[in-house]
Amino acid sequence: MWPDDARRMRELGISVVRVGEFSWSRLEPQRDQFNFDWLQRAVDTLHAEGLEVVLGTPTATPPKWLIDEHPSILAVDESGQPRGFGSRRHYCFSSNIYRQECQRIVERMAKAFGQHKAVTAWQTDNEYGCHSTIISYSNDALVAFRQWCKQRYGSIDQLNSDWGNVFWSMEYRSFDEVGLPCSAVTELNPAHRLAYWRFSSDQVASFNRLQVKLLRQHSPGRDILHNYMGNFTEFDHYTTAADLDIATWDNYPLGFLDRDSESDTDKKKWLRTGHPDSSAFHHDLYRGVGRGRWWVIEQQPGPVNWAPHNPAPLPGMIRLWALEALAHGAEVMSWFRWRQAPWAQEQNHTGLLLPDSTEDEAVAEIRQLTADLDVIAHELKESGNASTQGPPVAFIFDYAGDQMLRIQPQGNNYSPLGWVQDIYTACRNAGVDVDIVPADALLDSYQLIVVANSISINDTLLKSLQTTSAHVLLGPRCGSKTDELSIPSNLPPGKLQSLIPVRVTRVESLPDFAIETTQCENFEVHRWREKIDSKLQPQATFNDGWGCYYRHNNIHYLNGCLTETSLQSFITTRLEEAGILITPLTDGIRIRKHKGLLFAFNFGPDKEQLSIDGRFIIGQPELAPGEIAVLNLGDG
Repeated sequence: MWPDDARRMRELGISVVRVGEFSWSRLEPQRDQFNFDWLQRAVDTLHAEGLEVVLGTPTATPPKWLIDEHPSILAVDESGQPRGFGSRRHYCFSSNIYRQECQRIVERMAKAFGQHKAVTAWQTDNEYGCHSTIISYSNDALVAFRQWCKQRYGSIDQLNSDWGNVFWSMEYRSFDEVGLPCSAVTELNPAHRLAYWRFSSDQVASFNRLQVKLLRQHSPGRDILHNYMGNFTEFDHYTTAADLDIATWDNYPLGFLDRDSESDTDKKKWLRTGHPDSSAFHHDLYRGVGRGRWWVIEQQPGPVNWAPHNPAPLPGMIRLWALEALAHGAEVMSWFRWRQAPWAQEQNHTGLLLPDSTEDEAVAEIRQLTADLDVIAHELKESGNASTQGPPVAFIFDYAGDQMLRIQPQGNNYSPLGWVQDIYTACRNAGVDVDIVPADALLDSYQLIVVANSISINDTLLKSLQTTSAHVLLGPRCGSKTDELSIPSNLPPGKLQSLIPVRVTRVESLPDFAIETTQCENFEVHRWREKIDSKLQPQATFNDGWGCYYRHNNIHYLNGCLTETSLQSFITTRLEEAGILITPLTDGIRIRKHKGLLFAFNFGPDKEQLSIDGRFIIGQPELAPGEIAVLNLGDG
């Protein structure tokens, strides 16, 4: 079947194929008995059709014989039970034995295939952390964590001080007494949990680095990447990405909507399209993680198998999702998977081919997509007006800040990632493009900088905010904690008081039925609100006298979570004040500029008429749900 598969891939317009990421039991059926012949044939077959190959290291699934030899490789859950063999991702990042075994298999693969002309990239492992596998409570993790604490804090007295261990008599006499943050009677020390998250995140980065070093040694000149996930913040992606060339992610819009959305209204409205800002948010996030280079390495081609419900995409969405990724700068869009597997856990996960090798419904849309890409490439070549101007808005995304808010949310309806995505949606509804960047990014080119989840402010970001002429929007809870998750001595927003003279003296988390409304401006706040002490006059006042929203020169401090309508109005005004061109959009329409072209997408549920100046090169002004249009803005 393989030669026919490779030919059909090429004819469909596919140029990059990923293989091997779960193949350890076939590469090494028994210890030191390697069988690479089948993979050699596969790579050669793909190469014969001119296809590029991404080889995945197989370390996400250690084989049964290895687990039997070394059961200590397994991760351990909070109750002390091993997370056993029988599915995938059954290992602990802190296991030195497993690290040695991974180095052994990766080195053998890299030596065997590292110089093959078809192999243009490597993927390390697969989906670090999937199925909540970042945190392990194994003995190996305990030993490594104690050493990590010793390196970070220097002395046990410093650790006790930074963690506030005098509270509840939690003080330690030595690092050997430091335990794992699990199985306690009630709430664990948040600083202890944060330290263990940081340690666990660092373990991912060092585990990844071991593989990268071998791949660069034996397969020089090839890109190295890893595939991250959607709505997943359980480790710091920036730290791991520092050793990689490309950030890739796995995009399943319908699965994410059904699994992660708290809104039944959204689930119903976007059932077959996915939320119109979900994929875009992650495209922009991983573009920042990859320092400009990023791919979609897995794209949903139809119903999947793993969400609570798995509907079929609306006709047109396969093509739309691909062009949306291109509009956000993706170098590669790769479908998962080529052929639907007839057995095991993912047998109900759609592929481009059915199990009998006949074409599934996505293939017709991919043929149209291939023609679209030819039109776009020709237009860019002929027009010569490719714009290099980037988005006018920067979002600072902080993985540690996200975790701080999860560790101590002060309210069970507060979603750290959801709040960031709400602000992002408000920008997109205004037709404005966004970059999502780390706290140490250069911010000189932006007109508006949004800091939404940086609970602890590092000095690099603070200096950038102090010197920028851009408008800066600080969201609630920003600067409210130290790096060790304590209240700053000068009260929240801590270091940010050097930007705007406000002090938070009281906070409250609100149930969903409680909405506080201001007397003027008609701001509606839900879920979180802060009482401010300041000589600045608030821009609005709640009925109980608390102020709402403070401004000092180009710095804006929003001291509560606004409801959807209020947030849209608030963000639109901030964009206009920053001198950013607004293009108000209807609910289902989204746009994105890319190299002098404007892409328009209709996520539905109604037909929409575009009122945008430009020459249509794909599509037309009237868009049905699931349809796209591409305009050359230089001809408007």
